[in-house]
Amino acid sequence: MRTYVRRLAKPDVAPEQLLRRLAQRARTLRIAEPAALIGSWFGSTAVLVPSVALDRQRTDSTPASDIAPAGPDPAGTIGGGLLGSLDHPDRPGHDCRGSWGWTNQVLRRDAAGDWWFEALIGEPPHGMDPDAAVAAATEFAELLTAADPPIAARRVGDLRTPDAARHRKAVAACVEAIAAGEIFQANICSRFEVDFDGDPIDLFTSGTTAMRPTRAAFLSHGDNGSVVSFSPELFLARHGDRVRSSPIKGTLPRRGPSDDVNAARLRESVKDVAENVMIVDLVRNDLGRVARPGSVTVPELLDVQPHPGVWHLVSTVEASLRPGVSHAELLAATFPPGSVTGTPKVRALEIIDELEAESRRLHCGAVGMISPVAGLELNVAIRTFEHRHGRHGGVLALGVGGGITSDSDPAAEWAECLTKAAPLLALLGHRPPS
Repeated sequence: MRTYVRRLAKPDVAPEQLLRRLAQRARTLRIAEPAALIGSWFGSTAVLVPSVALDRQRTDSTPASDIAPAGPDPAGTIGGGLLGSLDHPDRPGHDCRGSWGWTNQVLRRDAAGDWWFEALIGEPPHGMDPDAAVAAATEFAELLTAADPPIAARRVGDLRTPDAARHRKAVAACVEAIAAGEIFQANICSRFEVDFDGDPIDLFTSGTTAMRPTRAAFLSHGDNGSVVSFSPELFLARHGDRVRSSPIKGTLPRRGPSDDVNAARLRESVKDVAENVMIVDLVRNDLGRVARPGSVTVPELLDVQPHPGVWHLVSTVEASLRPGVSHAELLAATFPPGSVTGTPKVRALEIIDELEAESRRLHCGAVGMISPVAGLELNVAIRTFEHRHGRHGGVLALGVGGGITSDSDPAAEWAECLTKAAPLLALLGHRPPS
């Protein structure tokens, strides 16, 4: 299989505009909806898939291991691959479920603003016929100059807020488990819900335009709903034998671009620093299971970064993988992400299952792409709406949570959940309760 690459143009067309044009095209042709990765993915600012059908399956049947890990590609080419998501497991040792679909073509916007059409050439359906690739490149070049479709009408219903008292009680129980020596840290979550009749792609594009999240992703499951992810967090990026993870742990509100006070407070917070360092150690241990001995490093520790509505403490862990490690083996060693589970991971997952009111589903799982050309990149599925259809319209579910340590205060942890939810609920015209 080889890669066809064609530079289309450098028009002033944002990824959000092109995604909406692709959605109109898909509906006109009655094919599967497009998908999108926007922000910082594979060295580019956007990776759009014109159409991809996702299949629901267990992770042990996800063909991640069938895609050979790629070597470094200085051109940044992606070509195609598997696009999809992994749900957070209900309990330790339970099979995870995910949704994956194959694409043999992508539209990529590089860091300089150029749009490229790329295709994997080979036997269909995994590869494209060369003549079909040339024709597709011409079609998408014309789409870059097309008119934008109108934004669909939407109806947003009432906000259903999680039980604050129950969340505080779960936090207190987690602190007790820490005091008893069962765990050092666990992530406790709750779920908001909003009735929503509208186009999830319009919600996604309005959110990426307003918030500029670094690891945003959109997937459509057709009649079974959509994933609208505004994640700030990198779970895994693998290119050749190099892999990195950038766990987020530690949060304070960000009250405008010049809010240096809370940035300094976050870096000096004993609780937040301890929370981050513990998860860094967990990620180091997870990667160490598949890494070359002595290759695990922490090039960034406790970096204070601005994200929509919040300051976060972000660290980065890197490693060189042992020869022959597959993508599936890498995921088996590291999933679910350490930043949204706890340490030690297995016991933390058991406590999460005992204390949380609902199963997480995609929340705290992962979304991204596995390419035979470019490698693997997955986000952590936080700040993510799960859209599903119901008898009386659609529903958006939004999971929120935070890491609990021995110093955690239940009221402050609930307040942190509201802070994290606020920018996303604002897209729907809602405010979280005070």
